[in-house]
Amino acid sequence: MPSTMPSAPAIFDRRLLRARRQRAQALGPATFLAERVAADMAERLAAVLRRFEVAVDLGSPTAALRQRLAESAAIGTMIAVSPLLDEIAAHAGPKVTADEELLPFAPGRLDLVVSALALQWVNDLPGALVQVRRALKPDGLFLAALLGGDTLCELRHSFASAEAEVEGGASPRVAPFADVRELGALLQRAGFALPVADVERLTVRYPAPIALLHDLRRMGGTNALIERRRAPLKRATLMRVMTIYAEKFADADGKVRATFDIVFLSGWAPHGSQQRPLTPGAARTRLADALGTTERSAGEKAPR
Repeated sequence: MPSTMPSAPAIFDRRLLRARRQRAQALGPATFLAERVAADMAERLAAVLRRFEVAVDLGSPTAALRQRLAESAAIGTMIAVSPLLDEIAAHAGPKVTADEELLPFAPGRLDLVVSALALQWVNDLPGALVQVRRALKPDGLFLAALLGGDTLCELRHSFASAEAEVEGGASPRVAPFADVRELGALLQRAGFALPVADVERLTVRYPAPIALLHDLRRMGGTNALIERRRAPLKRATLMRVMTIYAEKFADADGKVRATFDIVFLSGWAPHGSQQRPLTPGAARTRLADALGTTERSAGEKAPR
């Protein structure tokens, strides 16, 4: 019987995303953000005192995270997964060419799944998270970092203002990013136990706005929205974008700011040994006793 479940809306042109990532590889990728995120994720994983025999790096566009984790004795076999063979060709261990939205792993086969700066581009993030949770063994760990929140808010504002002035209307130029609360809720919805979501805001400074655009190109992070305007960007519009950006988002020394919100996600495949919240009424100690006070019913006045 055919399924009647609605499909996820297509926000990103996945074929174009792959082409943009291939272009970034050819240009020489800008890796400073990936390296910073990889260092943070390796530190977080080091705090988990256990060994992961079979791990997967899911879609990370650079080798930065795999290189960091290769130094860890807690990782057994690391499998590199990417939609682009060029991105994982140099990986010494097993490698699989696959889309982040279509995991090629049977249920309960993996001890660890990590992903750095890739999953913000999937069209069906809830579905991808469910696939990750199913692929993990019971008590397996998922750890990821995504762009979120107000990432590139300065560029989004500058483009919208410039297009409104020059062309009489704005078009989608910068991708929408989910905030930390939405992403935390998706972890719960996907069935992860002990879900945690937190955000770190990074401010990168550039000598001029055009330097940011060059970096985004070398990150494979330029506009791949399906609803993007197909006509080439007008020179007059681009020049106005640069002017507005420099006027509104420059520091006293003339350098401009670019915001990157990094949302870190972690969750465990459910297992009976994990901590669980108590059911209502299951507490054995009264709050009043713990605080050393006298409990009174609602409306009862304290003695003078």
